[in-house]
Amino acid sequence: MGYVAIKGGGVAIKGAQDTLEYMRCAQGDTGSPLDMKTIEHQLRFLHGRVLSEGGLYHPELASLAVKQSLGDSLEAAFALRAYRSTKPRLLETPTLDTSNMRIVRRISAAFKDIIGGQTLGATTDYALRLMRTELLDESPEAFRQVAQQWFKDQGDNAIPDTFPKVVDSLRADGLLAEVDTAAQQQPFDITREPMIFPVPRSAALATMARGETGSLLAIAYSNMRGYGDVHPTVAELRVGYVPVMLPHPISGELIEAGEVLMTECEVVAMYESDDEDDKPTFSLGYGACFGHNEVKAIAMSILDRSLQKGMKDGPTNPSEDPEFVLLHVDGIDSMGFCTHYKMPHYVTFQSDMDRLRTTQEKAQQAEEQA
Repeated sequence: MGYVAIKGGGVAIKGAQDTLEYMRCAQGDTGSPLDMKTIEHQLRFLHGRVLSEGGLYHPELASLAVKQSLGDSLEAAFALRAYRSTKPRLLETPTLDTSNMRIVRRISAAFKDIIGGQTLGATTDYALRLMRTELLDESPEAFRQVAQQWFKDQGDNAIPDTFPKVVDSLRADGLLAEVDTAAQQQPFDITREPMIFPVPRSAALATMARGETGSLLAIAYSNMRGYGDVHPTVAELRVGYVPVMLPHPISGELIEAGEVLMTECEVVAMYESDDEDDKPTFSLGYGACFGHNEVKAIAMSILDRSLQKGMKDGPTNPSEDPEFVLLHVDGIDSMGFCTHYKMPHYVTFQSDMDRLRTTQEKAQQAEEQA
């Protein structure tokens, strides 16, 4: 945690905290507090951002962070990550197998027909961006009726628990390189090890997985506009619940301890070969994060591909520079540095004024002598 709240002027700070609490509760006689489930479900995408950027999958605490921060996603992620840093690490899971994801949404931009079919799920992609004014005065009865009607409309339209991955078919056709399991290393732990460049790909992926959505999008967008050469196609974008496996404390056998909601994106980009004798294949970019956050997963997959190119051939633009990208996408560090300018800088600014006055006096003396 690079930046924390300062202390001092206790009475004034207590008054500021009390005023903030008043602002949270100032809704007159009709007000009622937000409960945790309301935040989790009705503010689903905000909730997902906080889960992801906070780096802790705990839906109830993410809701609490949103509530106490009055909806400020950066402050909420800060609180969640700070809480995580106080807890001991008891166990480590093996790498999650996303092929076992219980799908709620799955699409491909590379193929019209994919095994299992496109599953549009819940999305705003195909709706007009119009204000739904009927929600201004939504009754509780009408609100509950929506969910009841949805279940009736589904009928027996059950979907499989899992689907095969699109990139597996590309590998089967020899269009995508096989996974080199022998070259895989222990993932870099960004919560325990300092990043000293150059860093492995796992460090870049872990950093971006809890990076701030807007920061990732901005740098990825620079690549899309021409400050780079990725030009990706989304092979598969999937949202769903991934089982978390933990070793049994007695037998050591892996058992399912729960599941986490995740968004995963795999993009295929320009083809290349590592050696002149190798057959050229598509390159792959990967993005994954907690919660339902498709923009972040896509932006992350583009930057993953871009950073791989920069690590291999040397960066030619900001989106290919690992140090530039990875040190500027963490929203909590960025927010902390930005907001620290609100803190007292009396001594340093006094020094700046003294230097400026001295410089002005010297300039005036030189002008008079001239």
